[in-house]
This record gives sequence, C-alpha cells and structure tokens, in this order.
Amino acid sequence: MPGIPLGVLDLVPITSGSTAAEALGHSIDLARRTESFGYARYWFAEHHLNPGVAGTSPAVVLALTAAATTTIRLGSGAVQLGHRTALSTVEEFGLIDALHPGRLDLGLGRSAGRPLPPSGEPAPPVTPVVDGYTPGGLRIPEPFSFSHLLAHPRFALQRKLLHLPGAESQEYAEQVDDVLALLRGEYRSPEGVEAHAVPGEGADVQVWILGSSGGVSAETAGRGGLRFAANYHVSPASVLEAVAGYRAAFKPSAELERPYLTVSADVVVAEDDGTARELATGYGPWVRGIRTGEGAIPYPTPAEARALPWTDADRALVADRLETRFVGSPQTVADHLERLQEATGADELLITTITHDHAARVRSYRLLAEEWARRG
Repeated sequence: MPGIPLGVLDLVPITSGSTAAEALGHSIDLARRTESFGYARYWFAEHHLNPGVAGTSPAVVLALTAAATTTIRLGSGAVQLGHRTALSTVEEFGLIDALHPGRLDLGLGRSAGRPLPPSGEPAPPVTPVVDGYTPGGLRIPEPFSFSHLLAHPRFALQRKLLHLPGAESQEYAEQVDDVLALLRGEYRSPEGVEAHAVPGEGADVQVWILGSSGGVSAETAGRGGLRFAANYHVSPASVLEAVAGYRAAFKPSAELERPYLTVSADVVVAEDDGTARELATGYGPWVRGIRTGEGAIPYPTPAEARALPWTDADRALVADRLETRFVGSPQTVADHLERLQEATGADELLITTITHDHAARVRSYRLLAEEWARRG
C-alpha cells in the first residue's frame, strides 16, 4: 500500500536441533537482509524462561545488530518495565545511541508481572465487527483469557527470578514519565534533586509504547503524545479496542501532532499458498507451549509438529492465533495486510515471521517486501 512502511519484530526463535548462538546469528543475518529489502525497522522482543526463544535482552541484541547494519532503525518490542528501572533503561539505550546515534526505537511495555488495573470503560472500536469480521474482512476472534497463566507456577517463578526480594514494580505510567524526563534532562526527585543519565540524556531515540488492549498502555501512549504499537499478533481480539483507546487518549506533543500507530501481524510467505502452509505447520505447537504456561518450545520442523500429540483442547487454546496468522503467497498475505491496515488505520505494519528453516524465513520477508513495493 502506498506510503505504509513495513517493519520486523523478531523473537530470536530457537529452532529444534539448534542453539541460542545459532538463533542469534540468524537474527543478525536477518536484520542485514531485511535492511537490504527495504524494511523500515527491526525490533527485538523480550521473553524469559522460554526454551524456544533467545531474545531475553533487547538492548544486548540491539547493540550486536547495530554493529552489523547501517541504516535500518533498531528497537525493542518491548523492554518490559515491570522488572527494570527507568534509569537502567535509559542508560542501556544511551550506551547504544552513543555509538549508533539516531537509529534507535525505545519500545516500552508493561511486564506481565501483575494484572492490568481498571481504567474505566474502554473506548469503543471505530471499526465495527460483525460475526467476527470487520467490513473489510479482517478476522477479529473472541477474546482469549490469560487468567490461567497468572496462576501457573512458572509465572510465579519468573517474578521471583526477575525481581529483587521485596521489590515492587513502579506504576507504569509514572515509570514512562521518568524515562521521558531522563531522556530530556528534566528529571527531578520529589525533593527537587536533579538526576542526569549519562549516557542517555539527550539520546536521539524514538519512544514507543506497546500494548494489547485499550487500557493503561494505550492511555499512557495517547496522553504522552507518543507512538503506539498495537499487538494483533498477540491479542487479535482486542486490537481495535487498543487502537481506539490510544486515539481517544491522544494529546499532541512536541514529538507528534497526531496519533502514530504500527500494528503487528504473524506472517509466513512462500511462492504459493501450499508451500507457505507447510512452512507454518510448527506454529500451533509453538503457541500451545506459550498458552499452557510452559513456555515456547524450540520451533519444530513440519514433520516434528505433525508427530506431536494434538487434542481438541489444544486446538481451542490456539484457535485465535491460528485464525489470525497470515499465511500464503505474496499476493495472499499482502491482501490480508491491507485489510489489517484498513481496519486499524495503521501508519506502519510490523511483521513477525517464524519458520524452522532460516533460508525460508529470509525468503518470506523478501517475497513480502517485493510484493508490497509492487503495490506501492
């Protein structure tokens, strides 16, 4: 579509039979390749205690990738503030910006460490949904409940390992304000004491807020006049609510006069629909591991995925994610992405692709970029 840039969201997946070192090498190679394909951004997600994901520290991987690329913007999708401080976050990104100025996106997310506090009635989606579809044909499934994950022992273990004993996470909107104040050199303690993050203060970074609903994250982004990334690939049922919440809360800032939005999507592209579906076979078992609370498994080959036990309960657990993944030929996937952009009014789209074979993953991004450029 004319003027709609594509970006990359990378979880640094570890495939079956490979290592974390190989996964990191593949991600750095993919960043170089997608830079040459014309992608605008390359973001790294943050996940912990997942055997199939090596992306535990966006800042570390960003530093490595910045040294291997030259023009593509690099960012976090997202730093989980629930187990970090505003100062440590600004200092980490300040270090990278000192060597690679003007290329960083500081994406900030809430940790899954505590339930979302109530924030009033959510803004109604602007785009209507009838029988699970928008008028343009975008699938909006029924909401998925994450409540069972909060009670999972691994959830409690993650909190224990990521937080210092007795530590409490700072309130999210307040923490974002502290990040912005430190970047601008305007931080003052309640007692009036100044703090200056060096490096970090004055860093030429774009601040983004990532969110999956119309709650605190969307409100914080809108209130601060910041860029917002809505997660269709994580929570497709609430993407329209998230977008509406952000736009309803938006106030112009020195950074932005109007809302600016990117929306993520899970994608696999191949020369034809059948080949793409084969490459995407491992996605269901991979999501099942996440949704059960056990964590993402090393991403399986199609044959390995078909050999795994699969029940009706498993299908129900991952149905919304499978129904909203865009899999097919370049033309098929680009059509889906156009529907997503039209339904959300996104200014950019953020593409996340996982296949067992690295060459197939690279090819997926190349084919999509070529088709997108042709339509533009």
